[in-house]
Amino acid sequence: MTTTCIHPRYAGKTPVRWAIVAVLLSLLGQLSTSSISHAQRREQGPLIFDQIPPVPVRIQQQLAPWLEVRSASFQDFLPGGGILISTRFGNVSQLHRVAAPLAAREQLTFGTEPVAAARTSASGIIFSRDDGGNEQAQLWQTPRQGGAEQLLTDGRSRHGSAQISFDGKQIAFFSNARNGRDQDIYVRDIDGGTARLLVAGQGQTWQPLDWSRDGRQLLLRNFISVTESELHIVDVTRGQLRRLTLGKESQNNTSLAIGAAGFSADDQGIWLVSDLGGEFRHLHYFSLLDERLRTLTTDLTWDVEDLAIDRNGRYLAYVVNNDGFDELYIRDLGAAQDLLVRGLPKGLISNLRFDAQGKRLGLALESATQTRDVWTLTLQESTPQSPAFAEAQRWTRSEIGVLGSRLLSEPVIVRYPTWDRVRLKSREIPALVYTPTTPPRSGQSRYPVIVDIHGGPESQARPSFSTFTQYLVNELGYVVIRPNVRGSTGYGRQYTLLDNGKLREDAVRDIGSLLVWIAAQSNLNPEQVVIMGGSYGGYMTLATLAAYGDRLRGGINVVGISNFVTFLESTADYRRDLRRVEYGDERDPQIRAFLQRISPLNRAQMIRRPLLVVQGLNDPRVPASESEQLVARARSQGNEVWYLAARDEGHGFRKKANQEAYLQTVVAFLERLQTTR
Repeated sequence: MTTTCIHPRYAGKTPVRWAIVAVLLSLLGQLSTSSISHAQRREQGPLIFDQIPPVPVRIQQQLAPWLEVRSASFQDFLPGGGILISTRFGNVSQLHRVAAPLAAREQLTFGTEPVAAARTSASGIIFSRDDGGNEQAQLWQTPRQGGAEQLLTDGRSRHGSAQISFDGKQIAFFSNARNGRDQDIYVRDIDGGTARLLVAGQGQTWQPLDWSRDGRQLLLRNFISVTESELHIVDVTRGQLRRLTLGKESQNNTSLAIGAAGFSADDQGIWLVSDLGGEFRHLHYFSLLDERLRTLTTDLTWDVEDLAIDRNGRYLAYVVNNDGFDELYIRDLGAAQDLLVRGLPKGLISNLRFDAQGKRLGLALESATQTRDVWTLTLQESTPQSPAFAEAQRWTRSEIGVLGSRLLSEPVIVRYPTWDRVRLKSREIPALVYTPTTPPRSGQSRYPVIVDIHGGPESQARPSFSTFTQYLVNELGYVVIRPNVRGSTGYGRQYTLLDNGKLREDAVRDIGSLLVWIAAQSNLNPEQVVIMGGSYGGYMTLATLAAYGDRLRGGINVVGISNFVTFLESTADYRRDLRRVEYGDERDPQIRAFLQRISPLNRAQMIRRPLLVVQGLNDPRVPASESEQLVARARSQGNEVWYLAARDEGHGFRKKANQEAYLQTVVAFLERLQTTR
């Protein structure tokens, strides 16, 4: 039996009159609720602030100088001695020409979206650019002096990994134009004609890596997962594929991880980075004549992560990831000796590339305390008075604003014990720890903590430059900890596999162990811990809030997975099979049940701490529906949730104005958490 409670004011009214009053009251209540909801939702250009209070002017003013820091990335050498870089002076990164070391940067592109990878061709500059973070990148050509841009692709599909032939006249790239799903290989003349389908994928994820010097062959990689790839060579004229059987030269016939690779200068071999089914990735040479494999870095116990090949065949440069820090090697292949590298600071290295003459090596370099800038190394042959060496020269000095007068934080590597054991000892998890250069704030004896979890999960937290991390540490007084939980790369093949499939929650337990370690540190406050992460790190944030929320103040989830089943069903078609290798196949009933059980969306009632959710509405990787369903479910449980969304962003915020709004919101949210218990 249902009892209706009637306000005394309406007692004695007839049922009909009461029904009319009840309907009117209901409508009034809905209008009132709608008004409240509308008042809590505001829009600012492409940004949507849902139940987020306005950021105090004080925070905007305090943070603003830290966000004026710029960086520069090396793209390619230009004829005549200059270089091509990307950097940001306005809202997004654009291409610039630099004529000489530390000369003025001359802007070449002027679009409203950021420019990605760029290379020089015989007639101009080839670059890629998407629309609003949708990752449907197109390839464009612009003259070397800047000017009108020519679209080289179809304007709607996804394209990338552009490789330009050695005569500069042809371009190879991947595209899903054929069916929107498969990643095929296309070739076209840069200055005319149409793209020609060369290799049609049938579930493979094809990527061109290099042209042979004679322009007759392409080296391709089929990327299956972070621990499994295949190398193929395709005849550009006939389309015939040849798989390179690298595995038979190893004693282990398991799958191989293959990174960078390219043809030798005589087209008779392949230089490549692979683990050959072992623990770490080494530098190898594979002969195409007799199919013999030679390893050049047998003594390394860390990964080789990048390589560049001088087109004349004399020099080979490669980078070793030593416990998260980079080491550069330049090998004189003829003399069988390494060059001494002079004048290059320590830091993380990216975009290695030799010039056409094989006399200079270009790269971008950054560290935890230095923003990314562009350097070249001029190679000098040995003399009776001096061994061969490479002399570094800085080409850009990016503006760092207020950071120039600050003592920034250098991270240290710690290894904390986790819950399981290896060879009778507790497994140790590596983490970067950033500590303020000043004592805890007045009235506090210990530092508050932010645990920042990287995405991937096949990735690695490394000592790269982050102005916001430095702001959190040196302006707000947080210790920032960036752990590399199991499943991260950089620590061997087996470590990367430790979270696959039904082992997923083991990585979450690693964060539980980190919280135990934090509580044992005399300088860290275990009652002031905030967790944050993006993409897969967003899932880890949500899962940790559900499992260990009583030890946390709150969490920040950026483009994170909330339900593995709905994620796998809605992520872009071209990514679905790749993600199934990592997370499991949701079409299998047992795997589906497991994924539903561990998904934070189905444990939202256990997330009781305040939550900030951030999402790009054009995200093809982790669609906005993942954030929206989590926000709705958490709010239905009575939890406080701030939701920030951007209509012109995808898998993260790339535009400066949006980044500023996002980081201001994070700071305001952190202040909000200081008032909670």
